[in-house]
Amino acid sequence: MTWADFYLICFAVGFLLSAISFIAGGLRWHVHLPHFPHGGGHVGAGHAPVANGSAGNGTAAHAGHVAPVSPFNFITLTAFLAWFGGTGFLITRFSSIWFALGLLISIGAGLVGAAIVFLFLSRVLISHEENMDAADYEMVGVLGRTSIPIRAGGTGEIIYSQMGTRRTCGARSEDGSAIEKGAEIVVTRYDKGIAYVRLWEEMSGE
Repeated sequence: MTWADFYLICFAVGFLLSAISFIAGGLRWHVHLPHFPHGGGHVGAGHAPVANGSAGNGTAAHAGHVAPVSPFNFITLTAFLAWFGGTGFLITRFSSIWFALGLLISIGAGLVGAAIVFLFLSRVLISHEENMDAADYEMVGVLGRTSIPIRAGGTGEIIYSQMGTRRTCGARSEDGSAIEKGAEIVVTRYDKGIAYVRLWEEMSGE
C-alpha cells in the first residue's frame, strides 16, 4: 500500500462517517415534529399556578441543559480523518515534498478541520439546546381545552399552546371524574406522557 492509498482510505472513511454523523445528528437536534390537534377550539396560552402535584419524567425529557460537548468526539474524529486523508492524498499526488513533512502538514490540516467542526457543533448546533429554559416545556400549570372528552376513569385528549406551537396530549382527570369536550382545564400533574388535569373553574375558585 502506498502513502497515496493510505491517505485516500482515511479520506473516504472520514468523509463517509462525517456525512452519516451530520445527517443523524441534524435529525436528532433539529427535527421537532409538531403535535397537530384532532379538534377543539382556541387554546388559552400560558401557565396557571398549581399548588399540588409535581412534574413527572415526561417533562424532564424536554427540559434542562445539555452537557457541554467534548472536543474529542466521534464527529471531530471523522472530520480529522477526512481532512488528514484529503490533504495527504493531494500532497502525495501533486507534490514532491518529503513524506514526513507531508505527514505533518496532513496532521495539521486534520486538526484544523476537526477544530472547525467542533466550533460549528458547540456554537451553532448545540447552543440552541443549551439555551432552552426548563420552564419552556414545563407541563404542570399549562392551560388548555379538552379536544377529546375524558370519560370517568378513562383517558381523553387536551390541546394547548407551548413555545408558540399548538400541541396535543393524552389526558386523565385528576380525580377520575368525566370532563366534557371543550372544557377549559389546567394540568396539575404530568407522568409517563399523560397529563392529569382539573377544570380551570375549580382551580380558580379555590
